[in-house]
Amino acid sequence: MRSHDLGVRGEDLASRYLLSNGYTILERNWRFQKAEIDILAAKDGMLAVIEVKARSTRAFGNPEAFINRNKVELMRKAANAYVNKKRLNLEIRFDFIGIVFEGKKQKLTHMKDACFIF
Repeated sequence: MRSHDLGVRGEDLASRYLLSNGYTILERNWRFQKAEIDILAAKDGMLAVIEVKARSTRAFGNPEAFINRNKVELMRKAANAYVNKKRLNLEIRFDFIGIVFEGKKQKLTHMKDACFIF
């Protein structure tokens, strides 16, 4: 499976997971300058800025190992731009959803307020 297809599949699964857990999906693949936020979702007065990483194997490490400081900084700028553009009055939280697809099984991990991994 191509990495783009795997990414789309991962974001679809993450969106379904979030919806089933009471989140409202506000945007997917929102772009600002050089940044892209995979999912912007709201729940309980909180804006969750969500990075999704999907992998077909853990052979090269866990999905969260593929996020770097530059990506995080771009996400922060994009999140602030989104809040300002939409005039939202929500607290911002940065989440991470990692998905590993192994055959027909998948393992989804949702880390709320995941700045510690960045």
